[in-house]
Amino acid sequence: MEFKGTIPILRIFDERKAKEFYLSFLEFSLDWEHRYEADFPLYAQVSKGGCVLHLSEHHGDCTPGSAIRIEVENAKAWQEHLLAKQYSYARPGFSEEWNAVQVTDPFGNRLHFYSEKKEQGE
Repeated sequence: MEFKGTIPILRIFDERKAKEFYLSFLEFSLDWEHRYEADFPLYAQVSKGGCVLHLSEHHGDCTPGSAIRIEVENAKAWQEHLLAKQYSYARPGFSEEWNAVQVTDPFGNRLHFYSEKKEQGE
């Protein structure tokens, strides 16, 4: 049995804020949106490179305040790129120990963008 990739589902509460954060600030692409009816909660997929996330306004899909780790090529450069945007709602810091930048979305979900540490001499 071959296992494939994982797609986390993150709880959101406000479509406008979610799109501002994930599409404008983090520069993910909106792949698709789904609603059972026009005034029903949103379920959407966003992606950037090989990272795919599902965002859900549905109450029972997941718990707000989740944490996920997303591997990136250069976490420090990603942090500097995000800081340069001067986004009003996030000033992501960098952890040298974890070689990672943590960004919290408007719904309390924590995204840890990290890069594997290279051993000395690599």
